Amino acid sequence: MSVTDPDMLNGAADARGSSNGTSYVNGNGPLSHRLKMDRKQSSPMAPPFMVSAPGKVIVFGEHSVVHGKTAIAAAISLRSYLHVTTLSKSKRTVSLRFPDIDLIHTWNIDDLPWNVFQSPSKKKSYYSLVTELDPELVSVLQPHIDVVGTDQPDETRKVQRNSAFAFLYLFLSLASPAFPGCLYTLRSTIPVSAGLGSSASVSVCLSVALLIQLRTLSGPHPDQPHEEARLQVERINRWAFVAEMCIHGNPSGVDNTVATQGKAVVFRRTDYTGPPSVRPLWDFPELSLLLVDTRQPKSTEHEVAKVAKLKDTHPKLVGTILDAMDKLTGSAAELIEHEDFDEEEEESLRRVGELMTINHGLLVSLGVSHPRLERVRELVDHQGIGWTKLTGAGGGGCSITLMRPGVSKEKLRKLEQQLEDENYQRFETILGGDGVGVLWPAVLKNGTEEDQEGGMEIDVEKFLNAEGTKGVESLVGVHGDGGEREGWKFWRVENR
Repeated sequence: MSVTDPDMLNGAADARGSSNGTSYVNGNGPLSHRLKMDRKQSSPMAPPFMVSAPGKVIVFGEHSVVHGKTAIAAAISLRSYLHVTTLSKSKRTVSLRFPDIDLIHTWNIDDLPWNVFQSPSKKKSYYSLVTELDPELVSVLQPHIDVVGTDQPDETRKVQRNSAFAFLYLFLSLASPAFPGCLYTLRSTIPVSAGLGSSASVSVCLSVALLIQLRTLSGPHPDQPHEEARLQVERINRWAFVAEMCIHGNPSGVDNTVATQGKAVVFRRTDYTGPPSVRPLWDFPELSLLLVDTRQPKSTEHEVAKVAKLKDTHPKLVGTILDAMDKLTGSAAELIEHEDFDEEEEESLRRVGELMTINHGLLVSLGVSHPRLERVRELVDHQGIGWTKLTGAGGGGCSITLMRPGVSKEKLRKLEQQLEDENYQRFETILGGDGVGVLWPAVLKNGTEEDQEGGMEIDVEKFLNAEGTKGVESLVGVHGDGGEREGWKFWRVENR
């Protein structure tokens, strides 16, 4: 049965109905008897479900991509998790509860500007391609966004309102006034404002949740044809891009693409008036990655402007560096896609790691590193643990280290302690994993005695009470110690 099978959404397997056509409600007898009592039939609620999407890192090509060169971006195993609860029919509200950004807000569904969004000239379908926001729709949403976060500091309020804007624009574009009341609760293990695609991950979660509720997606399921899965993923990605436009104005599209389909992409944008060139790397291997957040605030805008100024001052020299980064990215893609590449062999990893080291050196020559990034490289190199480079805009932010196989636990513990002592935050992640996933219904088997009989239901209270990144991963993470967690399903679009 597909995750959005209408029978499942309507609760056909519930004790409220039977296969012989006689309906029962709450065990109180046949539907005909209940109608004689002139009581209004209640619609069975869809079960709670969850969706999840990964963050991303740029593996090769930072900054050069701004100047029309290629870059490679890949999914990481840090993810956002969205829990969706359908309320009873009498509840006419829709609520967002995003504790990571202190956002709790509720709107009355009937008070939202449906008349404008539903007008013949504005109405969109789930398969529509939206490449820019409609100014009139943005305008009519503004009063419903302005009431969010009124008691919060400016920076927090901005993040909260961006999230509310993205949700409402998708909600009113896709849904209708008849949509049921819902509670959307989000937790994320992705650091915010660290260049790791946290907003795109959330945008993908919102997109797929609404499309599931509208019954416009089939799957994911193991026997789903690749072309059908590819079409489903494209529709999710289109609406995630709309949410990203609400948050960022003019996003590249690479973050939401990676968060949707997973694995990795080769990305290039030569003309900012048109769509970028995005080529999936379906064979991108899953690699062990150490991600370190320097906790050093950075400004992407400032770092990009710094490189642009350097290029204006030394056009030939900087042009040569950018060309070298472009060739390096192409070499990396060719290496990874080659049939002889084996992610379990040190020789294959060494060649990728050397390219990462060269890429970092080129970024240093552009002036976008930072002493705290260089300190991570020093600590990692001293222990001989792997190959390290900055990821994203630089000037702070994060570094990534491709891990050597067979590193001793003693060396890892020593590095972990050094990073902790110097106020770094570290994450052990997997590079190149799955994209968007679905847990329908929100039930998991975690290997404990309590959930062996049918699994453990994940309700909002359990979800909110999970402590920190480790608590969320332990409760609902898509990956356990033995691989994928039972229950989570993913669209498989590769041709393998």
